[in-house]
Amino acid sequence: MSFYIGREASKIWKRVCAEVSIEINLLAENWKYLLAGLVFQYIHGLAARGVHYLHRPGPILQDVGFFFLPELGKDKAYISETLFTIIFLSFVFWTFHPFILKSRKIYTVLIWCRVLAFLVASQFLRIISFYSTQLPGPNYHCREGSKLATLPRPDNALEVLLLNFPRGVVYGCGDLIFSSHMIFTLVFVCTYHKYGSRRWIKQLGWLLAVIQSFLIVASRKHYTVDIAVAWYTVNLVVFFIDKKLPELPDRSSAATSLLPVSTKDKDGRTKEENHKLLNGNSGDPADWRQRTQVNGKIMEDSSNTRHADSTTNGA
Repeated sequence: MSFYIGREASKIWKRVCAEVSIEINLLAENWKYLLAGLVFQYIHGLAARGVHYLHRPGPILQDVGFFFLPELGKDKAYISETLFTIIFLSFVFWTFHPFILKSRKIYTVLIWCRVLAFLVASQFLRIISFYSTQLPGPNYHCREGSKLATLPRPDNALEVLLLNFPRGVVYGCGDLIFSSHMIFTLVFVCTYHKYGSRRWIKQLGWLLAVIQSFLIVASRKHYTVDIAVAWYTVNLVVFFIDKKLPELPDRSSAATSLLPVSTKDKDGRTKEENHKLLNGNSGDPADWRQRTQVNGKIMEDSSNTRHADSTTNGA
C-alpha cells in the first residue's frame, strides 16, 4: 500500500515539474500580456474609486427588479458575495488543474491571457459607461444620510492611489453601469463553457450566473439595467475578441510548438495538404514523386516500375 502511494506521489511530482517547466516557458513569452492585464485591473479599481468622489446620493430610481425581488438587507448581503467568491475561486483552481491532473485542453498561462483580454475590454467599456452618467447608488451605504455615500476631498494623491483597499472596494458607490461582478462571472463561465470538459459543470455555471444576477439585484448592489447590460455586453465582447485571438494549442497533439496557431495558418495548412492529395502526393515529403495518369489510373514514375503504356498496349 505504501509502495503504491509513493509511486502515485512520484507520478504527480513529475507531472507538476513538467508542467511548471512548460508554463515557465509560456510565461517568458507572454508575460507582457499578463502584466498589462493585471495593471489594468488596478486602473479599473482606480476609476471606480474616482467616480465615488463624484457620486451624489438621491432617491432610488424606479426598478422592476426591486419591485419583484425583496431586499436582502444588510444582514444578508453576504449571500451574493459568498456565491461570487465561490465562482471566482472555482475558476481560478480550474485554470491551475493541469499542474496536478492530465489536461488535453488548456495551458494555464495561455488561458489567463485570454481571460484578461476579455476582462480588460469589458472593464474599459464599463469605465466609459459609469463616468458618462452617475446614478444614485441603491445600496444601503450609498443612500441619502449614509456617511459612506460621498467621499470627502482627498488630502493627498496617495489616498486615491491606494484605493483604500479593501474597504474602498466593498463600500464603493457610483460605478453602476454595468456590474463588475457580472463581468467576472460571465467571462469565467464563457471560458469554461468553451474549454471545460464537464457538461454538468457548464450547465451549473450558467445556472449560478443567473442566480448571481438575481442576488445582486436583491442585495441592491446594482439596478436591473446594470445586470441586463452586462449580460449582452460581456457575451458580445467574449464572442468577438475570441474570434480575433489565436486558438489554444491542442495538448493531445504531437506538435512540439507551445504557441497557439492562428486560424489563417490552420486554413492555409489544410488547403496545402488537400492540394497535395488531389495531385496524387501525400503529406509526406518523401512521397512527393511525379505521377502519371493513364486510363483513369495514377501510375508512379519510378525507375523500379515498368512503363504504363507497355502494360496498356498488351506488350
